[in-house]
Amino acid sequence: MTNYFDEAVKRICESVRFDSSLAKYSSKFPFGRGAADCLCHFLKLAETLGFETENYDNYIGEVIFGSGKEEFAILCHLDVVPAGDGWTKDPFGGTIEDGSIWGRGTVDDKGPAICCLYALKSLKDKGFVPSKKIKLIVGCNEESGWGCIEHYNEVTKMPEKGFSPDANFPVIYAEKGILHLRLHFPMPTAPFLHLEGGKQGNMVCDRCEATPRSLTVTKARELGLTVQNKKIIAYGKSAHGSMPELGENAILPILKFFESKSEVVARIIDCVFNDIYGLKELSDETGRLTMSPNVIKYRKKQVLVLVDIRYPATVPVQEVLSRVAKFGVKYETVHSQAPLYHEKDSELVTSLLSTFEECTGVKAEPIAIGGGTYARAIKEGVGFGPEMPGDPPVVHMADEHITLERVKLLLEIYEKAIERLTK
Repeated sequence: MTNYFDEAVKRICESVRFDSSLAKYSSKFPFGRGAADCLCHFLKLAETLGFETENYDNYIGEVIFGSGKEEFAILCHLDVVPAGDGWTKDPFGGTIEDGSIWGRGTVDDKGPAICCLYALKSLKDKGFVPSKKIKLIVGCNEESGWGCIEHYNEVTKMPEKGFSPDANFPVIYAEKGILHLRLHFPMPTAPFLHLEGGKQGNMVCDRCEATPRSLTVTKARELGLTVQNKKIIAYGKSAHGSMPELGENAILPILKFFESKSEVVARIIDCVFNDIYGLKELSDETGRLTMSPNVIKYRKKQVLVLVDIRYPATVPVQEVLSRVAKFGVKYETVHSQAPLYHEKDSELVTSLLSTFEECTGVKAEPIAIGGGTYARAIKEGVGFGPEMPGDPPVVHMADEHITLERVKLLLEIYEKAIERLTK
């Protein structure tokens, strides 16, 4: 497997250099030119390695290995969230420094996708003949709506079993449900002329700005705000929407500036930050509900707040929505995904857990997460890597990177896992 380490590192760097974040739609490039170019780069690479490929209209593609009647899926994605602020490296540079590859997508999820491709190549080279048809599926819209998966299901058939290398080790047996809700807070008279913050629903807002009707510089600075050209600006720290505690939400200090000037602003703070209706009290073995208001805009006499909610896997979604209804404002569902839940002793979970323990020497138990992966796009799917317990958080954050040692380990783990599950 180490024969392909240098090659895998090179190709990860190349892939990172495509800005594959969501861009303007066109019939040829449904998620933007960058995502389509990144997909074509991946599929062309797979073809040079001797694999059959399919590109489904630049929505999603797949690499095929084997010809068994039963199919097995490895679900990855090549799109990324926007770079955001605070980087010390070029987010689309794909540079190698300090023993790591740096850039957006190195961990989430271009790096693991490339490692899975070279795991297939290594198996192919040693003459392995899988009993199942393996489909390495690479989507281009995982981060912002799953339109790629919808298109895949329209044009072909999704395998019923597989894993997604877009989560954590040792094995993810459960994922919380996901709700992205846009809340409409009417504001006939606003204490600001302009208010806007956040880039994407599943990223903690790292920059928010407003133009007050009256500016108190002293108060702004007491709240840690920057004053610039009659605007106030708050800088936070981005993080994955499923783990808002790892970030610093820039929306709150801006709202705090206006709290005493507007009952509506105070209401927004109470609902989405102070959680006066107890959404975060909902919990089960997959953890407590998390709620992260990640995008805010003032438009047409209303404040629109896009909230990322990750709710416990065994809690009915209606229980969540019944508490949201107490906010007393209109809301719309922008995106939703039902929870994923598998028994810990299922064959898929135990096989992957055994592989992890064999490759790392670490005894571990399957875990649950708040993030949502492609694993829930198939009937029996789980998350499997690439993040290890104790890793510093980098997903959806500035200076995302993957260590070269991790790339080497992923090549080994994914080759053994694929062989074990498809022999």
